[in-house]
Amino acid sequence: MSTLAADEARDFLALHPEIDSIDLLLSDLNGVMRGKRIPRGNLEKVYRDGVSLPGSVFALDITGNTVEETGLGLETGDGDQICRSIPGTLMPTPWLRGGKQAQLLMDMRDDEGGPFFADPRNVLARQIRRLAELGCRAVVALELEFYLIDRSRDDLGMAQPPRSPATGERATESQLYSISELDEYADFLEDIQAAAEVQRLPLDTALKECAPGQFEINLIHTDDVLHACDSAVLLKRLIKGVALRHGFEATFMAKPYGGQAGNGMHVHMSLLDESGRNVFAAEDENPLGTDTLRHAIGGLMTMMPASMALFAPNLNSFRRFQPGLYVPMTPTWGYDNRSVALRIPSGNNAARRIEHRVAGADANPYLVLATLLASVIHGITQQVSPGEAVTGNAYEQFAPTLTNSWSQSLDVLEASDVLNAALGADFLKVFLANRRSEREAAMQAVSRLEYDWYLRHV
Repeated sequence: MSTLAADEARDFLALHPEIDSIDLLLSDLNGVMRGKRIPRGNLEKVYRDGVSLPGSVFALDITGNTVEETGLGLETGDGDQICRSIPGTLMPTPWLRGGKQAQLLMDMRDDEGGPFFADPRNVLARQIRRLAELGCRAVVALELEFYLIDRSRDDLGMAQPPRSPATGERATESQLYSISELDEYADFLEDIQAAAEVQRLPLDTALKECAPGQFEINLIHTDDVLHACDSAVLLKRLIKGVALRHGFEATFMAKPYGGQAGNGMHVHMSLLDESGRNVFAAEDENPLGTDTLRHAIGGLMTMMPASMALFAPNLNSFRRFQPGLYVPMTPTWGYDNRSVALRIPSGNNAARRIEHRVAGADANPYLVLATLLASVIHGITQQVSPGEAVTGNAYEQFAPTLTNSWSQSLDVLEASDVLNAALGADFLKVFLANRRSEREAAMQAVSRLEYDWYLRHV
């Protein structure tokens, strides 16, 4: 254990005598938190020696069952790997057990102590290193949409919006950007802010989104991409926990309600060179940006079809891609245009950036950012042209071309030489096997709609 790590553990325990246990957290392929809970007396040992968890953590599907086709289960004896603490992530969880709980993010190591290939965080770290070889680092900010839902279901057993803490009425209207609805849920939002301050999560803004019970919380931009994704997965855990304390549930499911807007994960990205200059910003302050900006857009557009399985990783993810609900359905780009997949926001030239609007909030943030960086690297190194920017309503000008098929998205990803090379063929083998197994299980389920439409009529 390094002196710095030893100090972090000891200082934390001294500062928080009320903490009696710590959750050791690992984000799986779905972004679901897995791990162990330890008593406070074991914390320094974890910092010194790590903690053992099976590599098959990354073979688990959304139900928590091991997908043997990944090769990470019994085929290898379901052996353990060592997980190491991530500096700066040891924080209290004030919404749990009266403040007696804490949490610590981990990443998984291989037998030689290097990055374990199937850990999504390590997949992202690899892309950060590749970008650094080009003399660049990314600045990113993530925006997460979510729904609050009632803990009780409606008469049909379906999810429903919660009753307002202020009025007791159930929301039925959109009320996009409504301040009054923020006021109605002020106690909930203030507890999120307070808990985020305790955990040093860099929250930026909160807003009422465009469906009943839907909100968005944004994280402040940073040039530490790993930290940005750490913050995103921890923020999701925080929001879910605080919601339960307030009598709600929070969901980042891509499409909780068929007729309402889905939950997206928008990513803002720029690139800095070694001197800290934004390479997307033209020196003459031309709002159209630089060739590097356009090549990055070209790479993102070219790789978008092959990336859909990572942006939309499950059955419900593809419900989100419907016309008229601000979800891109074809690779397009434009300036200050929310009908396109890649928006270049207006504003200060020094902050020239790309807003990627495709991924759902249910996607794994580490894998989304790894895919975006790999696509940008491809675009810059191959000098890919994005074509002309779209003006006006892209939905009216372009037919949908991004697949809405879960099966097809996996096939297209598997066939991508660029993403196999960038993300690692060994990693993609695990990811594809995991997703295909879950799809096969989903296809065995018969939905309520199928009974309603077909049981008596065919």
